Parts: sequence; structure tokens; C-alpha cells
Amino acid sequence: MSKKNSYPDRDAGIDGYVKIDRYNPELIDNLSEHYKGVLQQIGEDPNREGLLKTPERVAKAMLFLTQGYDLDAKEILTSAMFKEEYSQMVIVKDIEVYSMCEHHMLPFFGKAHIAYIPNGHVVGLSKIPRIVDVFARRLQVQERLTNEIRDCIQDTLNPLGVGIVIECRHLCMSMRGVQKQNSVTTTSAFTGEFLKEKTRTEFLNLISSRLG
Repeated sequence: MSKKNSYPDRDAGIDGYVKIDRYNPELIDNLSEHYKGVLQQIGEDPNREGLLKTPERVAKAMLFLTQGYDLDAKEILTSAMFKEEYSQMVIVKDIEVYSMCEHHMLPFFGKAHIAYIPNGHVVGLSKIPRIVDVFARRLQVQERLTNEIRDCIQDTLNPLGVGIVIECRHLCMSMRGVQKQNSVTTTSAFTGEFLKEKTRTEFLNLISSRLG
């Protein structure tokens, strides 16, 4: 569920990307009360010195980690679209990903590798990592996160194709459940030219290579 108007005093950047430094006090108070109740339910004393500020800190952390609900990824992309007759693959790789699993509300993190083939327009390179954050800063599953990023780029830029690979470690697998600390989950999604084996192979080879 969107938290629209949760941050009435936030400052918006000119590209539509928002860094939240202030929070709605009423929302923080409401969330803090819930977290105080959680501490009590697990057998802790929320009034002891080390936990006095914990409910408020957790409330602010949760709002930061889910700020993607209030951001518009398409607006971010269109703020830096430029006409350019370039029709070769553009890749932004090793984009850091931090998100939260919607099943256990535990973090998963890793890297995203994204490519598109322009069709008359290119986008400012910094906007690709920013839209990753928009979708990652929501309660997610990695499969949906992958598709949402792909679809946003395809629908907004209308490129000849989009390719995306995401590799993440999930704390719901390493801290609890099967407790496999070294497992990595890889998801991928493709459109257009990337559905062709030759283009897809070129993309996968390029994201696997290292400079110099």
C-alpha cells in the first residue's frame, strides 16, 4: 500500500529522485508504538536504556527502506531522456541492490546488471541505478523486482530491447529456514532483441567480464 503524503516536508530533486531526511512525526509516532509492542511481545523491556529510542529508530529505518512506494520510476527516467542516434547495447552493471523480502521482511541484497538497446533515445546513466532503488525499496520478491525494472525501462524508453540479471543473497535463507549462507539467487528478464540468443549471449559475456 502506498504511503503517499507520508513525507509532506521532503525536498524533491530536479530529476524526481528524493532523498528523505525528514519524516512525518505522526506516522513515526504511530509506527513507534507498534514496534514498542513488538518488543514487549518478544519478552523485552522497551523502557530499558538501550531500547528507549529503538522503536523510533526502527520506524524511521522502515520508512527509508520502503520509500520506493512514494517514488515514480517513469518520472525519473523521463527527466533525463535525450534524443540520440545510438543503437548499440548500453550496459550498467554491478548496481548494488538492497531490498526486503515480503515473506519474512528480512533483507536480500546483491547486484543488478541492466542493458538496453536505444531506439532513438538514451537516458542519463545515473537514472538506471535510481530506478533500481525505486523498486527495491519496497517489500519485494526478487522475481517481481526483476520484471518491474525491465518493464519500466521498456515501457518508458521504448528501446529495441532490455536485458536484466539480478544476483542476490537472501537472509531469509541464510539466517533462518534452510540456513544456507552461501546460496545466491539469480533472476533474469529480457525483451525485444535480448530474446535472441546472439544478443543475450553478448550481454551475459559483457557483464561477466572485468575491465583491465
